[in-house]
Order: sequence, then structure tokens, then C-alpha cells
Amino acid sequence: MFKLNLKIALRNLWKNKAFTAINVGGLAIGIASCMVLLLYVAYEWGYDKQFSNYEKTYVVYHNMDANGEISSWPWTPVPMAREIRDKIAGVAYSSHSTYPENILIGYKHNNFKKMALFAEPSFLKILDYKFIRGSAAGALKDVNTVILTETLAKSLFGNEDPINKTVKLGDKDGLKVEGIIEDIPQNNSFRFDYLLPWALKERQNPWLKELNWKSNNGLTIIQLKDNSFFDQVSREMKGIYKRNRKVSTSEAFLQPLAKLHLYDKFENGKPIGGKIEQLRIFLVLAFCILLIACVNFMNLSTARSEKRSREVGVRKAIGSSRNSLIGQFMLESILLAIIGMGVAFMLIELVLPYFNGLLHIHLAIAYKDWRFWSTLLGLSLLTGFIAGSYPAFYLSSFEAVKVLKGLNKTGNSSFSIRKVLVVFQFVFASCLIICTSVIYLQLNYVKNKPIGYNRIGLMEIPIQGNLQTQSQLLLVREQLLKSGAVTDVTYFSQPLNELANNTTDFSWPGKNPNEMILINDRYSGYDFSKTTGTKILAGRDFSPRFADSTSILVNEAAVKTMGLKQPVGAMIRYVNKPYTIIGVMEDFVTESPYKRVDPMAIFYQMGRVSSIIVRLNPGDNISSSIGKIDEIFKKISPDFPVERRFVSDDFEDKFQSEKLLGTLSNWFGGFSVFISCLGLLGLSLFIAEQRKKEISIRKILGASTINIMVLLNKDFVKLVVIANLVAFPLAYVMINKWLSGYEFRITISILPFAIAIGLSLMIALLTVGMQSVKVVKSNPVDTLKYE
Repeated sequence: MFKLNLKIALRNLWKNKAFTAINVGGLAIGIASCMVLLLYVAYEWGYDKQFSNYEKTYVVYHNMDANGEISSWPWTPVPMAREIRDKIAGVAYSSHSTYPENILIGYKHNNFKKMALFAEPSFLKILDYKFIRGSAAGALKDVNTVILTETLAKSLFGNEDPINKTVKLGDKDGLKVEGIIEDIPQNNSFRFDYLLPWALKERQNPWLKELNWKSNNGLTIIQLKDNSFFDQVSREMKGIYKRNRKVSTSEAFLQPLAKLHLYDKFENGKPIGGKIEQLRIFLVLAFCILLIACVNFMNLSTARSEKRSREVGVRKAIGSSRNSLIGQFMLESILLAIIGMGVAFMLIELVLPYFNGLLHIHLAIAYKDWRFWSTLLGLSLLTGFIAGSYPAFYLSSFEAVKVLKGLNKTGNSSFSIRKVLVVFQFVFASCLIICTSVIYLQLNYVKNKPIGYNRIGLMEIPIQGNLQTQSQLLLVREQLLKSGAVTDVTYFSQPLNELANNTTDFSWPGKNPNEMILINDRYSGYDFSKTTGTKILAGRDFSPRFADSTSILVNEAAVKTMGLKQPVGAMIRYVNKPYTIIGVMEDFVTESPYKRVDPMAIFYQMGRVSSIIVRLNPGDNISSSIGKIDEIFKKISPDFPVERRFVSDDFEDKFQSEKLLGTLSNWFGGFSVFISCLGLLGLSLFIAEQRKKEISIRKILGASTINIMVLLNKDFVKLVVIANLVAFPLAYVMINKWLSGYEFRITISILPFAIAIGLSLMIALLTVGMQSVKVVKSNPVDTLKYE
């Protein structure tokens, strides 16, 4: 029986090639879209889970009650790891490390700026990286050692054996290679190219050896002996700051390593989500697209009911049972899904390179991984079963006597179900159109919001190598201005768009000594406001005409926080040292453009700057200016590559998450709209088939083309309007919840909803219109000649 049903299924599919192609295309796009999104979700879900004991590994987070709210971050003091290791039971290992930073490493003539991470020896006991050469036992104990990743070792040494060879760190330290580890996977929060001993960091910065609980200088990770100790350890962690500081509003808490990437958003000291919310959106999107493909199949299958009804009648008349007919129709749908799976596989291979370029990751089909193939096959079979279920039960329900007499007509019930299915498709499509519109409006709103400085033509170059002396910094400034490539030069303690230090060590007249106020502390050179384009609202900028070693600039937010009525000339204290406010700057964005600017104080201290900021000459060619800048830096610091970044590029990077969400919503929303159009086409084919005699009679009685077009299209317009009316409140709730995560957000206007209903109506009319024109132009004699 199976063989016979298979032959019938193949014959029907071959006979109706257009029907087969549309269905296979719809199912293939649905399966491919779902699989690509699932690959991405699996990639993100696998973050930091490559380690054997990741379930027992935690990152120590810092909660601080300051500025009227609780702020959370994963930066902790250096003594934290030792304190946990020595005084809290239930902890197997604890380690302090830096976050990855770009440092020059070289061997002979091969020099590369790569990501380095300083860590204690216990770091390798917590995170068990796979050693290709060497061993984790005893690693990172000697101060002059280094562990390389496989790719970096190949770049530095080629085919040489790197073990016990000496590499140069920057232009000073010589380090012995003691191990080679596998490259760090992309979905890992601690991606580095080489690993350095914490003892080397302390030698470079002796102040790190002090038991300083005020400065947060890196990351503390711990591994519990067993998760049964979690509650006990968490209780003891809460008071760790107060046990080591006289006055503190800080608390420590544990965040699972596996949640470090996905749950990075906190509110009042509690994790409330983060990247996980985006993954949930993509997961829902994946299965909704697949469900739309199934609905499309149902509509197209039932649209052919008139042609299949006589086949059902004949088969029932010669003794076929309903179960047998259900089996045949289910076999056809599963066969279509299997064919669709093959097409989907090819589509996945085609789109993955684009997808990887969009996300800056590397997703690939794991040909040897049974989980990929079982997911693809299982998804295809499930799709075939769901898509074929309604048509199979519906078509097999026809009564043999009625259909053979030509009395078979689709009942109101089945017709209503098809309308509901089309409405469902367009509800989802309209929601996506609205959400995508709002994402782009919000993105443009934040990007175009004033940020307090002019980022166009602003470039940053890190201070490294021979530039780390004040005389050389003054020399490079002089040569840059003399070259004509730039109009202004200044220095800053960090790149403008990066997070950096904040402190509670400021005090001012009238400040409550028990109140903790966080203020960002930065360091700059002369002409900071002139170079960056920030406005001095009162007072002046740092200038060589004055002795500014005890002067300070503050922003508007700091003035408001301190409650200073006459800020210029006021004296404030930092670590008990007096400073005089010489100027008030307009608030400018240095961290997230999505939140309000924090209070900031800027010192003039050339020993603390790490970045040169230049304003390119607008009258000079950009390529020519860059060439002149590179030449100057290579001449002064030849051992270090020239690393320059446009501030505008760094600013754009802050919107990657929203850009990604908008682009993916756009693409997969487009796929869902396309598949929905196929479903609408199916319903229009069905109605045209059912009403062809009525339309022919109307044409003979004198109905015009416009009258018939309106007759055929008005029901579809009603369905699309109903779908939008259902979609509007759903979309409003979703976008309102999404926007609530931003301090600066647009007001939800009527525009996204107008776009949704206009676009969906236009798509529907174009889709149905093509079929309507075909029906209107048909000869009524061909339809009525058999009556």
C-alpha cells in the first residue's frame, strides 16, 4: 500500500508542477529561515559553555548603591580573589584577571598587536583550556612566561617549535613561551590571543600589590566545590566589602558564567535580561515563519480541493477507507517537506556567508554533527505533518456520492478556516512590519540625538612605544599641526566612546559624607574642547598659559549633582586633595548614547593620558591626511603599528545590537510576507475556482471588468484590514515593552501602523490582482459550455 501511495503522490506532484514548485519554495524558505535562526540561537546559547565545570563557575559582580540607584558591573578589586580563597568555605578556586587588551607581541621581525589577558595561575584551573603543547600545571607562575594560542604561535613562529623560545612584549619584556592552547572559540566572553602571568602585571604596576578595596581593576571568577555551596557562599559574599572597608555601600554577588553573555542587563542590582531577550525574539520568529509556511501549504492544498474531490470519490467508491486517504495525503505533504528540506539545505549554504558577515561571527554546517542532521530532518518531518494534517483530514472527508454527482462544494466551515489562516499570516507579517519600522525610527532618533561634540573628522590614535613620554607627545603634536593634516590635537585618558573609571572619592561643600556619589574621572591635555567640539558653558579649558595641575573641568551633570550655584572658582576635593573648577562643559556622550550622561570631572594630567585625538583638516583630502599622520607616527615610533580609529566608527559600533535586530527583522519579515503572499495566492485560486461560473454569468449579463475586480478583491481587503486590526494592539504591546528598556526613546506614532496597513494592502492587492486579471480575461464560454 505504501508503494502505491508513493507512486500516486509522485504522479500528482509531477502532474501539478506549479503547485509543487510553490509549495516546495514556501516550505524550503520556512525551513531554511528556521534553521539559520536556530543555528544562531544555539551559537549564542553556547557562550562560555566550552569548559568542563562551567556549571560550577561564577563571575563576581559588584553592586554599588550610589547616585540614588544600584549600579552593577563585573569589575572588582584585586584583593577580592585572595579574600574569597582564604576566608570563604565551599570555593574550590578563585582567580583575578584583567579584561583582554591590545598589546604588541613580537618574535624576530614578526610583530603583532594582539589581545592579551593577565591572570593568576588558578585561572587555568577554573577555565580548562585545551593545551596543545605544555601543561596547565605550573603555568603562569613564573613572571617572564607567556601562553600563546595556536594561531598566534603559527603567526609568530611559522613551522618552528615555539616552546621555550623568547618573545618580546611591547618593546621591553622578554617572555619565555611555556604553552600553546587551542584558539579561543568565538562564543566565549574571554577571547584573547595570549595569556600572561598576573605577577607581570604587578611588576609593571606595583600599586596593584596594595590591598586596595576602592579600585575595581579587573575580573574575579570562582569555581565552587559543588553547587550545594552556592547559598552559603552567596551569603558570605554580600558582606565582603563592608568587612574590608570602613564605609561602603557595595555588595558582591555571583553571576553564573553561563549567564555572563546572555544576562548582562541589571536593574537595582538584579539581572533582568539582556541578549537573552533578543534570542527569545529570534526563536519565536523562527517558528512563526515555519508555521506561516505550513499555513501556506494548507491553503494551497485546500484550494485544489475541486480537482482532488473526484479522485477522493472514485477511490472511496472502489473501497478505499478514510484512513488510507489520510495516509496518502500525509505522505504527499511529507514528501514535499523532504524535497523542501533539500532545497532548504542549499539555501542555508548560500545565505550563511552573508549571515556571518552581518553578525561578524562564523556559523557553519557541522556535517559530522548528528544533532544538526537530526534537527533538520525532525523539523522537516514535523513541518510536513503539521502542513498536511488539515488538508488530509479535510480532503478525505468528501462524500463519494456527492462529489461524483458534481455536488461537492466547500462548506462555510472550511472556507472560514482558510480565512482565519490567511488572517494569521498577515497578523504576523504586519507585526513584523510595525516592529521593524519602530526599530529603525528608534535607531535613527538615538543616532541623530546631540552627543555634545562633533565626531565628524575626529580620529584617535593610542599612545604606545616611544610616544609614552611627554616630550615625544609634544613633538608629535608639533609635527601633526605642521603637516597640515590636522587642525587641532589633544590627549585623553581613553578612547572617547569607551567605558572607564568612576569613583566616590570626590567631596565638595555641602556633600553628605555618608552619601555615595559616583563621578567619572578622566584626564586630558590642552585644547580638549577645541579639538573635540565640546562647548565650554562657563569658565575656560586647560591652557599652557596657566598652571593647571590643581585645576579641574566638570560637566553639567556634575554641577547638578554637586548642587553648585557658582561652579567656576569653586573648590572640590579628590582623594583629600583640593582642586579648583576652572570650567563647566556641556554634557557629552562617552559611554552609552541610550542613557543620560553621568557626572564627569576632567583633570589636566599628561601622565595619565593614553590616546591622542586629532581633528582632520576639512580642506585636505582624507587619504592624504591619513598618509601624513601614518608617516609621522612611524617615524617617531617605528616598532609599533599605527592604529587609528575614526570616532564616528566607534560611535556607530554602539548600535550593532539594534542594527542586527532591525536587519534580521527586515529580512525574515520579508520572508514571512513572501510566504504569506503565497498563502493569499492559494486562497485567491480557491475562490476563483469556486466562483468561476458565477463570474462567467456576470460577464455575460454585462458586468464590467472593474465590477468583477472589486467583487474578487473586496473580501481579501477585508481579511488584510482585520489582520492589521488584530496586529496593532499586539505590536503596540511588543514595541512598548522593547522601548521601555531605553531612557531616550521615541514616542510611538501612527506612522509604523500606517506603513504596515499600507504595505500589507498593497502586497495583497498585487498578489490577488494578478489572479483576478487572469479570471476576468478568461472566456465565459469555456466555463459554461458543459452545463
